[in-house]
Amino acid sequence: MLSDKVNNLAESATIAMASKSRKLIAQGKDIISLSLGEPDFNTPDFVKEAAKEGVDQNYSKYMPVPGYLDLREAISNKFKRDNGLDYNANQIVVSTGAKQSIMNVVMALVNPGDEVIIPIPYWVTYVEQVRLMGGIPVTVETSIDDDFKITPEQLENAITEKSKLMIFSNPCNPTGSAYSKEEMAGLAQVIAKHSNLYVISDEIYEHINFVGKNVSLASFDEVYNQTITVNGVSKAFAMTGYRIGYIGAPQEIAAACTKLQGQFTSGTSSISQRAAKAAVEADPSAIQFMVEAFHKRRDLVLEKLGEIEGLKLNTPEGAFYVFPDVTSYFGKSHGNHTINSATDLSMYLLDEALVALVTGEAFGAPNCIRLSYAASEEVLLEAIQRMKTALDKLA
Repeated sequence: MLSDKVNNLAESATIAMASKSRKLIAQGKDIISLSLGEPDFNTPDFVKEAAKEGVDQNYSKYMPVPGYLDLREAISNKFKRDNGLDYNANQIVVSTGAKQSIMNVVMALVNPGDEVIIPIPYWVTYVEQVRLMGGIPVTVETSIDDDFKITPEQLENAITEKSKLMIFSNPCNPTGSAYSKEEMAGLAQVIAKHSNLYVISDEIYEHINFVGKNVSLASFDEVYNQTITVNGVSKAFAMTGYRIGYIGAPQEIAAACTKLQGQFTSGTSSISQRAAKAAVEADPSAIQFMVEAFHKRRDLVLEKLGEIEGLKLNTPEGAFYVFPDVTSYFGKSHGNHTINSATDLSMYLLDEALVALVTGEAFGAPNCIRLSYAASEEVLLEAIQRMKTALDKLA
């Protein structure tokens, strides 16, 4: 009955685990969920006030498909201020979350049979969006020993005459890795040699960076016209429910995304747009307290996870995730659980420790699990203690 496209589409593993956690909580289970990438902070008051003003000022009519002009101008200024990027308002399209922003670009560029290069680990949605359009995901392996970063040589080797697009995130979900200026320059040199290759640079975690200012791929002049910069307000401003994402792109691609969006959702929520304008106009120092809290939590989580024998860790440089290698537990068992994969381990920790994580298989990395530390220190300490107790039982 259902279409082949829907039948072949995988459910988002992060959403699935969050849903499973909610069901167990409703059954009275004391579940600690570290599965969703959602800040536990509340939206800043100045953003909420802007939303209220939008209601009072009767922003209740249909809005322009790519977003209000004053919001797109504010985003243009934000790109200049934070990223050194020159995108005019006509190069910017505001959508219902960065997920829609990425899907718009994939629909605008990818034909059946086109190859799309995606470094592993990747955000769960990239591969499914490509497949939905008939594209062929070409994944490139990375390792925890190299902080899960793709090298210029790996990128060059992945490019063929069928390559149309590359998608990656920086800082990365699920690993928290952040590319340095030198590392990004190396990738830019390779991309520039292949003028038919476009790149989606997903920078939704740009402000949650613990090693300095985030580096945008489009800031390298040689690849500016090949790059689509994706961002939004969900992570940095704790506005996940407002559903605002946006792109800065070459004019032709921005126009194509507007055309597509006009046939799907039209313009995104008027009130959310008023709130987003206040967010992007704010100096990043306004959310520095959140970044500092995430940095402190990262150090705490690494310290405590480091006390668990069997977890292989690196130090993530941004976002709010750790992505440990768990292969040392493969082949071990306890009770009715035998661990042969990261998925097995995730289900074991859910059943035995009542802690919800996400298997690395969802991100193309079957040797790892993802833990989000977008939770309070008290909750994180309890979750890791539960994990340690459960993992120590495996033999």
